Amino acid sequence: MREIAPKIYMEDHYLGVTLGAIVTTRGLIQIDAPPMLDDGRSWRASLLNLGGGPERLLINLDAHPDRTLGTRSMECMVIVQEKTAQVFRNRPTAFKPQSDETGSDWETVPSLGNIRWMVPEITFSHQMEIHWGEKPVLLEHHAGPSAGAVWATIPAEKVAFAGDIIVLNQPPFLAGSDIPAWIESLKILLSPAYRGYVVVAGRGGIATVDDIRAQLNFLNLVQSKLEKMASKKSVSDAMDSLLTSLLADFKIPDNRRDQYTQRLRHGLLQYYYRHYQNTNLTKSEE
Repeated sequence: MREIAPKIYMEDHYLGVTLGAIVTTRGLIQIDAPPMLDDGRSWRASLLNLGGGPERLLINLDAHPDRTLGTRSMECMVIVQEKTAQVFRNRPTAFKPQSDETGSDWETVPSLGNIRWMVPEITFSHQMEIHWGEKPVLLEHHAGPSAGAVWATIPAEKVAFAGDIIVLNQPPFLAGSDIPAWIESLKILLSPAYRGYVVVAGRGGIATVDDIRAQLNFLNLVQSKLEKMASKKSVSDAMDSLLTSLLADFKIPDNRRDQYTQRLRHGLLQYYYRHYQNTNLTKSEE
């Protein structure tokens, strides 16, 4: 665990997403949860040493299983954006693995056991402030990687937990995304309003300005390539070529190559069929 500002911590060594913790006089505000039960126990044990008040609150930055499978094991109240809450309402009560391989981290776990989804108690639409201490935590809806994506910021300390709007050293999840909205959200993150902020990526730790620009350039490239591909007759051949060229932008470890290749392939296909073809494909919950 790393302290990135006074009483604000991040952890990126567990499988899945980057976690966060904010210590306040009222209690602990947590950002997301690890998907594996053992990791959840370890994370909870490490949080006990941080101090603060007795209450506990958890913010899910979106509905992705990598950050929501372990939410119930955190045993605290949960806040999500209202579109994320709708995803939970549409899910079955118990976790059922998807038939498609999406390249998510939870899919690499041999067995997750019997898991019941945690239904969030608090929702908001555009913005919400949490006043548990002297420095408010601001939650803002910024669509892009998913319809209900959220940033959790501590303006007084210039820290932003930006979720999967920015991921490091790996392909982003595209299947359930809105790329134009994502691009606009990244532009906000690059604006003077966030100058000097410590930006915590949804996966991979702290993002630099260059990392954010690289994510923006990648999404612009993906959108341009998909629009060109929509005019071609052989989508399969064009998709294979696009996949190869896009993967060249990432330095992927050998043990992650198959997973990240499948993530990008699944995301590109789902996004293409959802936005450029008239199909009845169900929107994926990546």
